[in-house]
Amino acid sequence: MIVAENLHKVYRRNADQIVVLKGISMEVNQGEFVSIVGASGSGKSTFLHLLGTLDRPDQGAIYLDHRRIDHLASKERDRLRNQTFGFIFQFYHLLPELTMLENVVIPAMIGSSIWKWWGKRKEVHKRAEEILKRVGLGHRLRHKPRELSGGEMQRTAIARAFMTKPRILLADEPTGNLDIQAGQQIVQLLRDLNRSEGVTVIMVTHNLEIVSSADRLVRMVAGSICEEPRDSQEKYDNHSSFAIKTHLPLGV
Repeated sequence: MIVAENLHKVYRRNADQIVVLKGISMEVNQGEFVSIVGASGSGKSTFLHLLGTLDRPDQGAIYLDHRRIDHLASKERDRLRNQTFGFIFQFYHLLPELTMLENVVIPAMIGSSIWKWWGKRKEVHKRAEEILKRVGLGHRLRHKPRELSGGEMQRTAIARAFMTKPRILLADEPTGNLDIQAGQQIVQLLRDLNRSEGVTVIMVTHNLEIVSSADRLVRMVAGSICEEPRDSQEKYDNHSSFAIKTHLPLGV
């Protein structure tokens, strides 16, 4: 469904160049839950941002249903991000002055004209309430971010990401600010939504304790990508057991 071909990305600062991605290729099918793991600076977040058209590759191409999307015009990319992709970030990015319900409604509001929004606002608010109840926050509709725990804020961010019924959910370190228990609950919630809604989930993380929830494990090292064959994957008991496993280059 979504295909990345030979992606390269270099960041430049004055005369310095930082090579972040070195020719990454990967395919993700509809309904898959893919976990991308790697150390800080390995390029996993940059890769996710390219897939979601938040940034453009310097070389290579990205296709969604055989349609190239990395070189679309700005308005087309905006529409794609609003209607096709859902985003979850490590730092939640909730608006502090709004309630949880208002935060969740925002994507639907942005994707509508004034007149269209006025006509469907009640329906949208009802859907937002239903989603918040589904993620366990039906009792927090009128609360503001400062009144919630980190896990509750991340659940709100997930609800917001699902507001426009996206086909693909891109999660960038969704458990990075949470303790182990809260992080496991968030990943389980993503897995439940992946199975029940059929939404594709691509999650990047450095937390090796949660990767066993994924259908497929991809490892990034210094801007390159390796993939563990699914039939040989095991649950990783500790960091050292992950480090000594052999990873095959994607496509081998």
